[in-house]
This record gives sequence, structure tokens and C-alpha cells, in this order.
Amino acid sequence: MIIGEYKSKVGDKKRVSLPKKFRDELGEEIILTRGYEDTLILVNKGMWEKIAKEVIGGSFINKNIRDTSRFLIGGATQLSIDMQGRFIIPDSLFEHAGLTDEIVFIGLINWI
Repeated sequence: MIIGEYKSKVGDKKRVSLPKKFRDELGEEIILTRGYEDTLILVNKGMWEKIAKEVIGGSFINKNIRDTSRFLIGGATQLSIDMQGRFIIPDSLFEHAGLTDEIVFIGLINWI
């Protein structure tokens, strides 16, 4: 279960360290995408597949489904965590969240 709140400094090249507790829950292959309210969403590959299936499972004719697909899936990137538990936040996602020199990771059961 992914719970708790942790702060981390943003380093050179927009590199951040994922708290060990969250790394243990997520694994090494993660998906990072845009979240609502100027946030980012971080999930493991299995959870991402569930989200993507739900998003694209509706009718393409529905504007809300198309908008959600573009927002979540179009903004997503697959990342690998290095041996020190770090990953680099892509520029577009860094800007979307309005990040500067610190990031707050908030565990929300199935995602961060």
C-alpha cells in the first residue's frame, strides 16, 4: 500500500530521489504523467495498464474520453529508476507541475 508524504530536493537535470518506501511498492519501471490541479501522477506499470484500459475503454466519439486520453496518456512517459533510486522528470511534466527545487511525494494507496 502506498501511503505517506515525503519531500525530496530536485537536483541537477531535474533529477529526484523517490523515497525508498515508495520504490519498494512501485518497482523499477514507473510511469509518470500529468495530474489534475498542477500535479503529477506516478504509478507502476501494472496500475498504468489498468488506468489506460479504463481511459481508452470508452467510446472515441465521447469528447470527455478523448480529452482524458490526451491529457493522461498523451502526457505520460515511462521511466526507469537508477541504482540510487532517482529518476529525471521530463521538461514538459516539470513545467506542468510548476516544480522548482523541491517535490512532495504523496502516497494515495495505488499511486503517488
